[in-house]
Amino acid sequence: TEEQLYQLKGRLCGESIFKTGKAMADPSKMIINLALFGTTQSGKSSAGNILLGSADFLSSFAPCSVTQDCSLGCSCHLRSFMRRRGQEVTLQVRVLDTPGYPHSRLSKKNVKQEVRDALARHFGQEGLHLALLVQRADVPFCGQDATYPVQMIQELLGHAWKNYTAILFTHAEKIEEAGFNEDTYLHEAPDTLLTLLNSIQHKYVFQYKKGKSLSEQRMKILERIMEFIKENCYQVLTFK
Repeated sequence: TEEQLYQLKGRLCGESIFKTGKAMADPSKMIINLALFGTTQSGKSSAGNILLGSADFLSSFAPCSVTQDCSLGCSCHLRSFMRRRGQEVTLQVRVLDTPGYPHSRLSKKNVKQEVRDALARHFGQEGLHLALLVQRADVPFCGQDATYPVQMIQELLGHAWKNYTAILFTHAEKIEEAGFNEDTYLHEAPDTLLTLLNSIQHKYVFQYKKGKSLSEQRMKILERIMEFIKENCYQVLTFK
């Protein structure tokens, strides 16, 4: 059964994992917990607002880091978003926005401790379904700055990080403006990005702004994210 498969996969991962309490209590409702990671001005807060369908997070262009503290946002209920076991499921999304690094005001140690505390505070019991590495599609993924958020994910999520990480490419409309499509873009990507994609089993999604309504962007991204979560048998990663 799905439950037996879930328990078996949990033992194989060697992590303390379980379904969210609310999902178990009411199979017609599901809460997914997401955390955003990325460099400064990668578009984390903007992506978080799209995922929530609101404007919970301050998002603006600035010559310095905008996000100083971790912040949790909760969406309204998306009714009949999906079907599971023959039943329509109402979805709620919870997103943790985090400070980027390198940060214009905070040290790497401070950023990591802030995120560590927030993960334990918000997802310590209910668990994290997915960490989203937010990466600008129009900025090459190379150099030490690009790999800092990946290192942080590895340190905070532990050895199971590969199963709970996906990449969200922001500013994907720049790909089309440059005459690429998603496949050719990834084909031309640097080895550092290709290696990361291989490590996380090619879990990625592109976020377009131009030519698409916020609702269309949101639904497409959430549908893709739910595919990743389903591949994990709806498991979560908990933080002690």
